[in-house]
Amino acid sequence: MTLLELIGDSRDPDAVYDAFVTWANGRGLELYPAQDEAVIEIVSGANVVLSTPTGTGKSLVAIAAHAASLSRGGRSYYTAPIKALVSEKFFALVEIFGASNVGMVTGDSSVNPDAAIICCTAEILANLALRHGAESDVDQVVMDEFHYYGDPDRGGAWQIPLLLLPRAQFILMSATLGDVSAIASDLTRRTGRPTALVTGVERPVPLHFSYARTPIHETVEELLQTNRAPVYVVHFSQAAAMERAQALSSVRIVSREQRDEIAEAIGGFRFTTAFGRTLSRYVRAGIGVHHAGMLPRYRRLVETLAQRGLLRVICGTDTLGVGINVPIRTVLITALTKYDGQRMRQLSAREFHQIAGRAGRAGYDTAGTVVVMAPEHEIENAVAVAKAGDDPKKQRKVVRKKAPQGFVNWGEASYERLVAAQPEPLEPQLKLTAAMLINVIARGGDVFANVRSLVFDNHEPRARQYELARRALAIFRTLVQAGVVEVVRDAAPGGRPQRADSHSTIRLTVDLQPNFALNQPLSPFALAAIELLDPDDAVGAASTPPTSAAPAEDAAEGEHGGNSEETAETAPATVTAGSGHYALDVVSVIEATLDDPRPVLSQQQFQARGEAVAAMKRAGIEYEERMEALEEVTYPQPLAELLAQSFEVFASSQPWVRDFELSPKSVVRDMFERAVSFAEFISVYQLARSEGLVLRYLSDAYRAIRQTVPAEAQTEDLLDVIAWLGELVRQVDSSLVDEWESLINPVADPTAPVVPPAPPSVLTNRRAFVVLVRNELFRRVQLAALQQDDALNELDPEVDWSAALDGYYDDHDVLLTGGAARSPALVTIDESEPGVWRVEQTLDDPEGDHDWRVRAEVDLAASQEEGTAVVRVTEVLRL
Repeated sequence: MTLLELIGDSRDPDAVYDAFVTWANGRGLELYPAQDEAVIEIVSGANVVLSTPTGTGKSLVAIAAHAASLSRGGRSYYTAPIKALVSEKFFALVEIFGASNVGMVTGDSSVNPDAAIICCTAEILANLALRHGAESDVDQVVMDEFHYYGDPDRGGAWQIPLLLLPRAQFILMSATLGDVSAIASDLTRRTGRPTALVTGVERPVPLHFSYARTPIHETVEELLQTNRAPVYVVHFSQAAAMERAQALSSVRIVSREQRDEIAEAIGGFRFTTAFGRTLSRYVRAGIGVHHAGMLPRYRRLVETLAQRGLLRVICGTDTLGVGINVPIRTVLITALTKYDGQRMRQLSAREFHQIAGRAGRAGYDTAGTVVVMAPEHEIENAVAVAKAGDDPKKQRKVVRKKAPQGFVNWGEASYERLVAAQPEPLEPQLKLTAAMLINVIARGGDVFANVRSLVFDNHEPRARQYELARRALAIFRTLVQAGVVEVVRDAAPGGRPQRADSHSTIRLTVDLQPNFALNQPLSPFALAAIELLDPDDAVGAASTPPTSAAPAEDAAEGEHGGNSEETAETAPATVTAGSGHYALDVVSVIEATLDDPRPVLSQQQFQARGEAVAAMKRAGIEYEERMEALEEVTYPQPLAELLAQSFEVFASSQPWVRDFELSPKSVVRDMFERAVSFAEFISVYQLARSEGLVLRYLSDAYRAIRQTVPAEAQTEDLLDVIAWLGELVRQVDSSLVDEWESLINPVADPTAPVVPPAPPSVLTNRRAFVVLVRNELFRRVQLAALQQDDALNELDPEVDWSAALDGYYDDHDVLLTGGAARSPALVTIDESEPGVWRVEQTLDDPEGDHDWRVRAEVDLAASQEEGTAVVRVTEVLRL
């Protein structure tokens, strides 16, 4: 029977407890004493702070909490720090409670948002609490990874629900909370419920700690030989994790039989990217790689293979410490320092125990092992001393290496301190923004009292509360000046106006959308900026990818087949806003509101500066002048000036947007203008370690464009771009689609190959496929404009591109690649022949003769197989 069937319509706490225990036992799960204590407290209606080691089954307690809430007819929220964990828990809860009872809201998408159980990030719940306060439709909150309460940037989202949801029952869970007695006492005061602290529990799987001074490959081999695999080798950078996997690939990790078993499990898995092909080689050798920069399907593959016990070593970063359920017997920590975005520092006790806690999983191991590597110079000294043996003379001759200059050192004393240390107390991190204040004002009622309560009745120290009060007052004055908020003073007896105090009525003068501050917070600005663009602007100056800044372009004028001349020839006489390519300008507006994919922007800037230096050298510019000009070269930022001016105007009436940073950039636009595939974009900018980050950005951009741009602003060109982007994302990684399919058609055989379904045929979405075909043709146009004969001949070896270009440039000075050259009107498609399209691209020349054509065929079967448009040029000719 299912858990809900066992509970039935009973509201008796004892009956709900018995039903849950029966269900757990039916799954072969026997509750640990800590789990049992927590479940008893939950069904009785108490708050619970569950601070028990990793591997003690906090997820099972969360299931019991949701079941207890459902039995009472309540609505429960599960919150986690990252969308990936929210998504994972959503699918797990759907399996237990059924799809109709579980929903998910992540800010940029929602599924079944009116369900009785909602999975969301902490920020979503915080916004809900601010908007509706005690009247929120929230009966229970399960906060996983609650140690994020102390995160400097995001901690406020974990504190706000505790302050503003007095009706809710709270279950706060983490392996590394430290002393939370003050939070528990405050929770009892606010909710009127007793708060049970379930802490200090011994791990069911004890951990054994050690400090190693042997080289890491020897340490790994020793762990494998002593049956302490799987081993998770923890690094604090993605590059270091990949380098370690490469180094260990020369070590015999698995037997021939184990290799065959891995190959059978992998089956026909699609390793379609450069990183994927590297990963394929590693996993077939029994070595996994796991970090946040990987595509989701690659991470899931590694996790699934590890869960089946097929990977003996996994090299990764500390991302595996955030709630992902992978059985690890040994954690090998390669350093006790990390870069936190500002400086190198030693790990905190919380960070150390969060990582170490992954070792030893109940149901898999009787004990877990944690090995901390000594610094490299200390290991080399130990090796040198060992070689010297017992000979005192040789020992005296050993020259001991010192730590490198600037090295943040650690040693055995650091290791011993961290092993013995308890997690540091959680520090409250509440911050106040205009969006938060607007949500509180939108709640109505006594706004003055509500804001005062938020500012002074929280977990912050008194001095910090006064800072928050000053901040709230400054924001309030700005909102009033902007006309977003008005103060209506109630009349005193005798008709005299009251002072501006708590008796005044404070209200918004604008209607907020229901999801205010839940989706992209700058979406309202994006709407206003899009209105400045002209949908009839289809011809523009946008030409070759804008990867170089002005100094280099000036120095290299005429270098790219004369595109600078095209700007003068084809630009509209008057352009009120934008570059002249409306569809791509809309994309640029949306991209400016998205979070920065920093590795991409860094590589774009690096490449732009390289091109700028080369161009300036060719122009004979002196070194000092080059270096000065180089400071101005950055990654492409389309419409930067227009967006900055528009942002200032918008902020004068909507000052809350200043809480968020506008960031012009070109990732989607760059891909489209270059007419490259995902894999080619990764290759151009050498982003193999960041494939997952790039895909997440593209997915966010796709959703933001679809959700933000109103129907009346969507031109045919823009719809083409949207279709292309959606298909690109689906063809690269359809993991979410795969997960939904697995809910509908679950795999009964746990030993079946780990092969996700192929993405939908690239031919299914005709609009998107046509754009892919046009992009393949236009890529040839761009290369021809740059007169890159070798690249063209490599693409189309059966065509003499050199002779064709000689003929074209005998007739015309330049080949245009701007907005007009991309026009669909210059492409014809003949679909009359089965299995193949005959296509023709007209080349755009300055005189407008349009007398040169590129003819090609599109192999539909090959396109379906490869997930992209397979185009073969057959001839380039003059009419």
